[in-house]
Amino acid sequence: MNETKRLNIKQVAHIAGVSTQTISRVINDQRDVAAETRTRIERIIARLGYQPSALARSLIRQRSFTLGVVTAGLSFKGPSSILNGIADRADELGYTVLLKELPRFDSSQNETLLQTLLARPVDGVIWAVPEVGGNHAWVCQTLAEIKTPVVFLNTESRSGLSIINIDNFDGAKRATLHLLQQGYQHIGHIAGPLDWWESRQRKAGWEQALLEAGLPTLDTHSTSGDWTSAGAVAALNRLQRQYPEMDAVFVANDQMALGVLGVLSQQGISVPTQFGVVGFDGLPETAYYWPSLTTVVQDRSLLGSWAVEEIVSAILHFNTEGVLPVPRTVTLHSELLIRRSSARQAV
Repeated sequence: MNETKRLNIKQVAHIAGVSTQTISRVINDQRDVAAETRTRIERIIARLGYQPSALARSLIRQRSFTLGVVTAGLSFKGPSSILNGIADRADELGYTVLLKELPRFDSSQNETLLQTLLARPVDGVIWAVPEVGGNHAWVCQTLAEIKTPVVFLNTESRSGLSIINIDNFDGAKRATLHLLQQGYQHIGHIAGPLDWWESRQRKAGWEQALLEAGLPTLDTHSTSGDWTSAGAVAALNRLQRQYPEMDAVFVANDQMALGVLGVLSQQGISVPTQFGVVGFDGLPETAYYWPSLTTVVQDRSLLGSWAVEEIVSAILHFNTEGVLPVPRTVTLHSELLIRRSSARQAV
């Protein structure tokens, strides 16, 4: 075994000619160490290859350096991308992740699972389950009694909650405005399941863009699907019957949008000359379909990374001040990536 790995903090302090408290302050990035001393100690630690154990670090700082993460639907691209972002950033900041997965997005086991997590030595909790139906209805009552930092993702803004969202409304609005700018006049919408908060936000963005353009948004101009390509087939057929004038559609996710492109190809409708299509998500494979799909790109990995930044900041504040920080909502912007499915050669 390499001798340097056997070093303890006392030996490092002896070699550096300082106290163990000073070594601890440098390791834990505390401020009350002179810059010159800090630099010298960091060089010694690097030369020796000293790595404090996770147990020693947790005892020093009275923290477990563990984040509880609750998620659902990891077989889907979106939740798995968020989890990747969480895991990567947590690792960079020296935290481990304790993962719990709900059996369904609309599961009623939320509170039980949260209490199970809080019974473990976790410093904070990231609730990475989207708001569906009433699955977050309990939060306002429950969190008032919780003294552990909690950050929610993809949740409607509420007083007293720390939330990280992607701007679904703005992304949908810009997607619809883009179709209008390309000369399409009858723009329908295939929403996701409308018990999802994200679905309702995307539908509202579509409606607002048309309202500002002076165009109607009748009930017959939209329908909903189930987020799948197969479900989009029935949704498009239904929408074409309801809205025969339709010459473009904003679809609430890429999976459904790809299903729409398949149906239009079978019907012999030329995209984008006769009909425009825009999706939402930014799935990498959408670049390789023909025509390639215009989509609203949301960086879910970045969303997960931001969640870790926010929860670690709250943990540090709680450990320093003894109270939780004032909750806030952080909204991340999306990007419209224009490709062939909506870009007409001439308008």
